Amino acid sequence: MRAICLLLLLLVSLAPARAETLITSLSNHRVLINSNYTGTEIAVFGAIERDAQTVARATAYDVVVTVRGPRQFLTVREKERLGPVWINQEQQKFPSVPAYISVMTSRPITEITSDQLRQRQKIGLTALVNSNDFTTGRDGADKPFREALHRLKAQEGLYLEDERGVTFLTSDIFRAGIPLPATAPPGNYDVDVTLFADTVILARTNTNFELVKTGFEEQIGVVARDWSLFYGLATAVIAIFFGWLANVIFRRD
Repeated sequence: MRAICLLLLLLVSLAPARAETLITSLSNHRVLINSNYTGTEIAVFGAIERDAQTVARATAYDVVVTVRGPRQFLTVREKERLGPVWINQEQQKFPSVPAYISVMTSRPITEITSDQLRQRQKIGLTALVNSNDFTTGRDGADKPFREALHRLKAQEGLYLEDERGVTFLTSDIFRAGIPLPATAPPGNYDVDVTLFADTVILARTNTNFELVKTGFEEQIGVVARDWSLFYGLATAVIAIFFGWLANVIFRRD
C-alpha cells in the first residue's frame, strides 16, 4: 500500500502543473450557395483559458487550424506524350479523399513542431496527404500520385496552406479566416483547432459547418440525384431542341 501511495505521489509530481483549454466559435455554421455565389470566408475565433493553477508560459502560443471538406472519389492518371498526342499510362484510384483541405497556422509549421510529431498527429497539409488514412478503401497510395493529387487540388484552390492564416488578437485570443472558393463542393466541413507551446500539443477541439445549395441549384441537384434517368433524358431533349433551333435560325436557303 505504501508503495502504491509513493507511486501516485511520483506521478503527480511528474504531471504538468499547467493546463490550457481551447474555446472556439465560428462566424457561420451554415453557408448557402445560390446562383450569385462567388466564394466566401468563415471566421474562426478562439480563446485560450487557463485554470487557477496555470501560470503564464515563457513562450508564446501557436495555433493550427485544419479544415477538411466532404470526401469524394478521384482517379489520378499519369499521361505521357506520344508524338502530337497525350496518352494515359498508369493510374491511381482514391476511393474517398477530402475534396477540400485548408491548413492555417500562426507561423511556419516547421517552426511550430517537429517532423515526427507532424506525421504522427497529422498536422499540416503534407502530413495529411501522406497519412495512411488519407483515403479510405486503400492502405496506401504511391507517393507520386499523392503528390500529383496535392498539386492538382492546389491549382483548383481546394488544397490550401497559409503560414500566417492565424492571427493572435491578444496573447490568449486568436482569429483565422477559412477561405471557401466558388469551387468548394457542398457538404459538411470539419474544423480542427490545435494549440501548441514549445512544440508540444496542449489542447485540441473540433467543430463543423455546412455548405449547402439553395434555390434553383438545389432543385436541379435533387432531380439529378434522385431522378437520374429523367434528368438525363430531359438534358438530351433540351440539347436536341436547341440544336434544331440553331439549325433553323442559321440555315441557308
